[in-house]
Amino acid sequence: MRFKLSTVVLPSVLLLGSACIVEAPGGTSPEQRRAATVTQIPPLSVRNGANLGRKVELVAATVQPGRLTPGERATVTVYFKVLEALEEDYLIFVHVEDVGGRMERMNVDHKPAGGLLPTSQWKPGETVKDEFSIYIPSNESPKALNIWLGLWDPRTDSRLALTNPDQVRNDGRNRILLAQVPVAQ
Repeated sequence: MRFKLSTVVLPSVLLLGSACIVEAPGGTSPEQRRAATVTQIPPLSVRNGANLGRKVELVAATVQPGRLTPGERATVTVYFKVLEALEEDYLIFVHVEDVGGRMERMNVDHKPAGGLLPTSQWKPGETVKDEFSIYIPSNESPKALNIWLGLWDPRTDSRLALTNPDQVRNDGRNRILLAQVPVAQ
C-alpha cells in the first residue's frame, strides 16, 4: 500500500453519517442542475487537484464544523470539475477510517449531488457540488480519522482511475485521501 501524504489537513470535522439518495428519473431538470452545480468554489476550501480518469478533477472540499466531536455530525462538501463527459453513472465512495486502526471502517457511498445529477449527465466545464453528512458515535474516540474518496461503478465494482497519483495524497488503489481530521478527546 502506497501513501502519498502532504501536510494539508482540513480545518474542519469529518465523519460518517447517512447520505440522502434520491433518484432523478428521466433526466435532470434545469432547476436540479442549478442546485447541483456551482460557478465558484468557496475561498476557504482545501484544494485537491486529483484527476480521475482524465474526466473529472476533485477540485476542493470543505468540512463544517471545524472540529470533530464524537456524537455530532459534520457536513462535507466536495467540488468536482467535469473535464470530459462520463458515460457511466458512478457513485461517490467515501471511507472513513481511524488512523490508529481501532475502529471499523465507515462507508458513506452515495449518488452525487443528493441523486439530483447522475455522473452520466455531467457536462464538461461544470463544477458539481456534492454534500454529505458524516458522524462518529459518541462511544468512539479515535485520535484522528482519514477520509478517503473516489468514484466507483457498482455494476463493474471498479473505481475510476486516479491519473495523477504523484501529485495527490492516495493509497495506490484509486482512493484519494481527502483529509486527516483530528477528533476532540
